[in-house]
Amino acid sequence: MRIAGAEDLPVLRAMLYEAFAWRPDVVAPPPDEVLARPDIALYVDGWGRPGDLGVIADGDEGAAWVRLFTNQEHGYGFVAPPVPELTIGVAKTARGRGVGTALLEDILARVGSVSLSVDLDNPAVRLYERFGFVRVGHVGTSWTMQRWI
Repeated sequence: MRIAGAEDLPVLRAMLYEAFAWRPDVVAPPPDEVLARPDIALYVDGWGRPGDLGVIADGDEGAAWVRLFTNQEHGYGFVAPPVPELTIGVAKTARGRGVGTALLEDILARVGSVSLSVDLDNPAVRLYERFGFVRVGHVGTSWTMQRWI
């Protein structure tokens, strides 16, 4: 693992797309189309601002990062301005090999309370619950989950 720097924006963008296109049975739109959406791009645009913290897995096989948002501009897993929102993405070729677990362990060791958004049927829900996340809301087809420290 390494800490994500400004030079890792391409890796973060690639892993943001992987997080979006996690369903193996669904063909997602192309990365450029997905990452151009303002509701998705806000997770990485301007990376390196105060409150941004991320980790990159060896071989760039995955990334986990947190960002602080405001009541006016926020992501899908937003709960409150002082609580960073977590994003985690693992390359398709690295899934099922413990990369997501290692990323989650690393980033959670570096932050306090954190929130996230995850699709209702995403198997990652079980991973998050093992790490102490609880469901605090439901928006559309996703759970908002939070972990307190």
